[in-house]
Amino acid sequence: MALTPVISDYVQKKLDMIEKHIGSGPDVVAQVEVAKVTEHHKQGEIFRAEIHITGGGLDIYTAEETEDIFSSIDKVKDEIIAQYTKESGKKQTLARKGGQMIKNMMKFNWFRKE
Repeated sequence: MALTPVISDYVQKKLDMIEKHIGSGPDVVAQVEVAKVTEHHKQGEIFRAEIHITGGGLDIYTAEETEDIFSSIDKVKDEIIAQYTKESGKKQTLARKGGQMIKNMMKFNWFRKE
């Protein structure tokens, strides 16, 4: 499938939206692939979009197939943001649990000394 300027601009706009949520860094790489899956599908043309973001402690991958190239790109963008939000929420929860454990240990030791 030929990459037209319209599709390229649309993908870039969606990558900019992802960058707002995830941030960017010198070692963060986003690999994007957009393709037509088959020429002879019974239901019509099927398009596939996939994004793989690596670096900066990230390794997020998702792919979607739909009948419209633009909806495939939209769904992939939404799924990447959802996966990142889920992963960052897990990291925050673990950090908070660790902080609470340290706080409880300090309270316990502080009260025992008196």
